[in-house]
Amino acid sequence: MAFEALTQKLEAVFKKLRGKGKLSEADVKQAMREVKLALLEADVNYKVVKDFIQKVTERAVGQEVLESLTPAQQVIKIVNDELTKLMGPKEARLNISPSKVNVVMMVGLQGSGKTTTSGKLGLYLSKKGKRPLLVAADIYRPAAIKQLQVVGEKIGLPVFTMGEQNPVNISKAAVEYASRHNNDVVIIDTAGRLHVDDELMQELINIKDAVNPDEILLVVDSMTGQDAVNVAETFHNKLQLTGLILTKLDGDTRGGAALSIKAVTGCPIKFVGMGEKLTDLEPFYPERMASRILGMGDVLSLIEKATAAIDQNKARELEEKIRKEEFTLDDFLEQLKQVRKMGSLDQILSMIPGLSPQKLQGVEFNEKELVHIEAIINSMTKEERMNPSIINGSRRRRIAMGSGTSVQDVNRLLKQFEQTKKMVKQLSELEKGRKKGRFKLPFFNL
Repeated sequence: MAFEALTQKLEAVFKKLRGKGKLSEADVKQAMREVKLALLEADVNYKVVKDFIQKVTERAVGQEVLESLTPAQQVIKIVNDELTKLMGPKEARLNISPSKVNVVMMVGLQGSGKTTTSGKLGLYLSKKGKRPLLVAADIYRPAAIKQLQVVGEKIGLPVFTMGEQNPVNISKAAVEYASRHNNDVVIIDTAGRLHVDDELMQELINIKDAVNPDEILLVVDSMTGQDAVNVAETFHNKLQLTGLILTKLDGDTRGGAALSIKAVTGCPIKFVGMGEKLTDLEPFYPERMASRILGMGDVLSLIEKATAAIDQNKARELEEKIRKEEFTLDDFLEQLKQVRKMGSLDQILSMIPGLSPQKLQGVEFNEKELVHIEAIINSMTKEERMNPSIINGSRRRRIAMGSGTSVQDVNRLLKQFEQTKKMVKQLSELEKGRKKGRFKLPFFNL
């Protein structure tokens, strides 16, 4: 996960600060030196780091911090505020008008994930009630047109193509087609190169002049670090970008691009790619990202993911079953499927306050484990899923063979299920007690 190393280093710095009852100016400056090193190691632009540390230090050595009853918390708040300003300070939304055909130009180098991201953006907008048209204007990269058609087919969106004709003519024709066919957003997947060159830029400028786009979004690979910032600066100087989309932010990246790119270019990050699935595109919220970097979680994004992934009718049915103590292996499997829709387990856990990468060190989350659990439950008879207590030795062997797992795996699952069943029963009893006025648990009021 991006920022993992940075989060660990910052948490170590703040842990030292929390260990001190009062902070001196020397304590703050020592902490800022360590923060500076952590940011530089995360590949954040040197000038950006210098300005950031200066701003934090000026605020952190002020009277209100040094004389505060919780000086360490005040310093963390200042770092959080300044990180948010660095990346935002607020969410930058797409400039999409409901009363016309909107044109979005997707630009970037080859290998940044531009074609896939065009599809992801189209899917995101279609879920918001828009009617996007994807446009294949990359006529140079082998199979680029076919790739966009495959992506469009997967997400159920139309793709406009004119073969290998002039990209400017393709873009103009696509906008005209959209106005005739009730498409309100045209997403143009333009050509990329292995490096920035004059020919590429001139073609993009010609497309821009021809279709007058509402958005020019640069797709950059966050794993390229400072190179991503340099590419963004070049594109912005030539095209006056309206926004950035950072891809592969879920990968093994140091995160420097996300922290530098807005400060260097002045251009806001509008979306981030958080995985390979076509649903893995998220609006970029600077304040939420700052919280995640500081190990404070991102509860709002977690709630949004849960709301989008979890079937509310099934949730109500499950609640009723829990109340009646009728929780079965089928329900257990259904809950696992709902959780899997929200993304990878490490992504989900990184959003929970208190579960920082440092605290989860040594704990591995094997996504294949969920596949094995599903296979084991599907290998059981309906009666066994309803009443696992009947599963004896011979049944366990049959289930293991049928699911391609071992008897030990089956035993482990049955033990997990019993523990889960006890837990949901306890929660149900606590909820009943709360309603009768014996308990008051805030998290049941969410």
